Amino acid sequence: MYEDRYLLGTSVARPCIARRQVQIARQEGAQYVSHGATGKGNDQIRFELTCYALYPEVKIIAPWRIPEFYTRFKGRKDLMEYAEKHGIPVPVTPKAPWSMDANLMHISYESGILENPKSHAPSDLYLMTKNPEDTPNSPDLIELEFRKGVPVKVSHLKDGKSKDTPLEIFTYLNEIGGRHGVGRIDIVENRFIGMKSRGIYETPGGTILYHAHLDIEAFTMDREVRRIKQSLGIRFSELLYNGFWYSPECDFVRHCIDKSQEMVEGKVQMSVFKGQVYILGRESPKSLYNEELVSMDVQGDYDPCDASGFIKINAVRLREHHRLQGDMASKK
Repeated sequence: MYEDRYLLGTSVARPCIARRQVQIARQEGAQYVSHGATGKGNDQIRFELTCYALYPEVKIIAPWRIPEFYTRFKGRKDLMEYAEKHGIPVPVTPKAPWSMDANLMHISYESGILENPKSHAPSDLYLMTKNPEDTPNSPDLIELEFRKGVPVKVSHLKDGKSKDTPLEIFTYLNEIGGRHGVGRIDIVENRFIGMKSRGIYETPGGTILYHAHLDIEAFTMDREVRRIKQSLGIRFSELLYNGFWYSPECDFVRHCIDKSQEMVEGKVQMSVFKGQVYILGRESPKSLYNEELVSMDVQGDYDPCDASGFIKINAVRLREHHRLQGDMASKK
């Protein structure tokens, strides 16, 4: 999750697109590839770093960085007029003047009227999710099963419907999340190129998966391993956002994250309702949760007296810090 909120739906799509573009270019013997990414954004970096990594000798044509192009077409208005004049069908219209990127994982919206960060998004902007005010008045109860950190099955706890292939799982969660208005965010983020931008995102299925995985991970993963994995997650999000999927450091981080997931196995029960995802319960054959050890009603294999020494040892640093602060204050 980039900068604590963005689930990277566009970022992860770009190396997929560029990889296939390179495969076709090599297959056809093409020396050039091209893309339509703006000269101000992240996508130009993501596309081109992937192309150069996989096809080092390739040459890239980027119209939005060619003066003859960007002096003729100042912006989206000029492009829309050109498309209309020449009968080119495009999804952007003067009534919906924003940029949209859609894939299996999400839809992103930016540019146009959204460039003013104070402007509220029009209610008809969202295409994947319902407005939470218009969603059903009863929740969908589901169970997600994970193996080695990967979702392998989703089951509806009321109608018994289940899906167990990656595409079916994701599509089904998009359907449920979309029905309940889950996964909408409106943020200002930091582009790699050095400027801030406003983006609106819909990631219904991905949001459900994120909450479920976070829960089963905390249930099954050692505390110190999880702390390291959290820091690796931040690093991975930055590498992916900035276009470095095919870098040695990103390959290394992905291997480390995979290693951390070996014991992340189990099931999470959830309620999806009115724009929110609620965790109801979880179970795992590899859980580190010891009910007897943690119970307030049973002593278990734990001596409360040991806590006294633990607290005193941890207090040494605090006592010394405040002793020093007191000495310095008295000398003023």
